Amino acid sequence: MPIAFAYTLIVLLIITSILLTLLILLHRGKGGGLSSMFGGGVSSSLAGSSVAEKNLDRYTVLVGIVWFACIVGIGLWLRLQLSS
Repeated sequence: MPIAFAYTLIVLLIITSILLTLLILLHRGKGGGLSSMFGGGVSSSLAGSSVAEKNLDRYTVLVGIVWFACIVGIGLWLRLQLSS
């Protein structure tokens, strides 16, 4: 496989890593952790999960799958390069 494939995967990995970090930080804390110790768990949700939170969950899972596929792809590319 050409080296451009590896560079494409690396760039995609960097982009998805940043996106995954931002998406995880956008999630609301569920309480019981460090955030509740510093006053972050005082507010309670009255209506449960909103549509925005469900979409945020879907986007996080999608970006996580792409991130994982990039890691597997880079690993397979490295394995092929080392064997040849």
